[in-house]
Amino acid sequence: MAYRQLGQILVSAGEIDEETLQAALEQGKREGKRLGEVLKDNGTLTERQIIDCLKLQLGVDFVDLTKVKIPVDLAELVPKNIARTYNVVPVKLNGSTLFLAMVDPLNFKAIEAVRNSSKKRIIPMIATTTAMEMAISTLYGNESVNRAIDDLEHVIGSSAIVGLQNGGNDTILGDGDGNDQAAPAIRLVNSILERGAGNGSSDIHIEPRAEGLVIRMRIDGVLHDILTVPKKLQNSVISRIKIMVDMDIAEKRIPQDGRANVRVKGRDFDLRVSTLPTKYGEKIVIRFLEKSAALLTKEGIGLTGKYLDEYNRLLKNANGVILLCGPTGSGKSTTMYAMINELNREEVNVVTLEDPIEYDINGVNQVQVNEKVGMTFANGLRSILRQDPDIIAVGEIRDGETAEIAMRSAITGHLVLSTIHTNSAITTIDRLIDLGVEPYIINSAVKGIISQRLVRRLCPYCKKEYTPTAEDLDVLEMDPQKYQPEKMRFYKRAGCPECMNTGYKGRIAVFEILTLTADIKEKLRDKVSTGELRKAIMDSGFEPMMVNCRKLVMDGVTTVDEASRVLSTTD
Repeated sequence: MAYRQLGQILVSAGEIDEETLQAALEQGKREGKRLGEVLKDNGTLTERQIIDCLKLQLGVDFVDLTKVKIPVDLAELVPKNIARTYNVVPVKLNGSTLFLAMVDPLNFKAIEAVRNSSKKRIIPMIATTTAMEMAISTLYGNESVNRAIDDLEHVIGSSAIVGLQNGGNDTILGDGDGNDQAAPAIRLVNSILERGAGNGSSDIHIEPRAEGLVIRMRIDGVLHDILTVPKKLQNSVISRIKIMVDMDIAEKRIPQDGRANVRVKGRDFDLRVSTLPTKYGEKIVIRFLEKSAALLTKEGIGLTGKYLDEYNRLLKNANGVILLCGPTGSGKSTTMYAMINELNREEVNVVTLEDPIEYDINGVNQVQVNEKVGMTFANGLRSILRQDPDIIAVGEIRDGETAEIAMRSAITGHLVLSTIHTNSAITTIDRLIDLGVEPYIINSAVKGIISQRLVRRLCPYCKKEYTPTAEDLDVLEMDPQKYQPEKMRFYKRAGCPECMNTGYKGRIAVFEILTLTADIKEKLRDKVSTGELRKAIMDSGFEPMMVNCRKLVMDGVTTVDEASRVLSTTD
């Protein structure tokens, strides 16, 4: 009934015709989708068009859930299972009236379910799907955190270690707060991890401070304060995390590292955990690595057009060195794993040397570096060469010895992939020379160098166009006479419920790919000056990262500010 009502409203408003409605209803029946989902997925209507239509036709107010602070006690009126089942969340209580945010305000079953659970009069409001998912995660995450904190405060006096021994380093986290019978420390940590996974965090920072234990999460490369746990619960929370990842909970004076596997809402994650002793106690950083095959593909890392063609050409080499460069957090490791994934075939022997092993790839022989027992990158690489490898992946070139062995391995017929910490493709050559690798060896071994960074994508729902200024063109090194800025349109961030008012939604990689041509190799062989070598590289058709950033800005994918931030790290 609700589906047909929505369809009739859209038809009467002139948003769709009867034929489109019937086709969408039939598709929804086949695929088990709601009418609104079908229309959005097909590109017939945007979610905002549907919301605006319902607002006008039904007189229902829109609520931006990203700008509303929902009292945690409202979670008691609408149980979590009802909120998740019907995509609803309570917004505010006014006497006996409960204002209820809904993705589908025509879903009378949802209204009835909330009315029965809350015993209140219900006034529906419209919210976007993305904001709803975040609001549900935040409200019920906060509720479970608060409940776990209260419970933990009750037991902390009798035993600070109560319930910490459950778990292990292969854990399944359910929806919300998990088992109510679980020890409060476990529920508190699980709730924090679920919140991190739900927010799409890459890292969770747990920081002891004078006022308490501050939880911060890195989302799209930026840290956000999430909550503060009372100071007296600090030891219990830190001990629980250390037990999860097999650390020594009694050792608090030196840094430790650990890992665990968790499953959150059907998604598998590797957690990489490190501790650091600070003035107020041990600081913990938890890195989330999602085990998704879709992420480890050339499409998944964002390669398109000319960059995809150059990437494919490099991978066709049967031998040589392919280097990936950039600062920490630029996506180098993900790109290297995408390469390994593509090169991994039955007829080849692929061996990796990593510190740490970040993704498990079936069919690849992955070796963990352990410097404490002498298993360094250099020693490990020597051993790998006795294992009849076809393809070798070295997690990172850190010293001259490793660089030299990697280069000579390539010259003797192996394909070697590795990462190196440099700012650009061009400076990578200088770095290898600084490490003591002779130019003639670089000349013979290196096939290509890929430099990359991550920029935030503009939210497609709220980005605003504008005419670029002279300063914008200067940042992107664009000649005003050639590009005529008065005829161009750039985009800037605004903020909406879809992007949690940040103006950005997700990230994309930007690249520069240097292939060593005959002329570049000749300059290397002749040991020309750095200036001459750079000129030869630029004359070879090499496009610096500036070109990729400029295209993304002109295509409305990112902003001048993001491009400027990235380009400031490539000098």
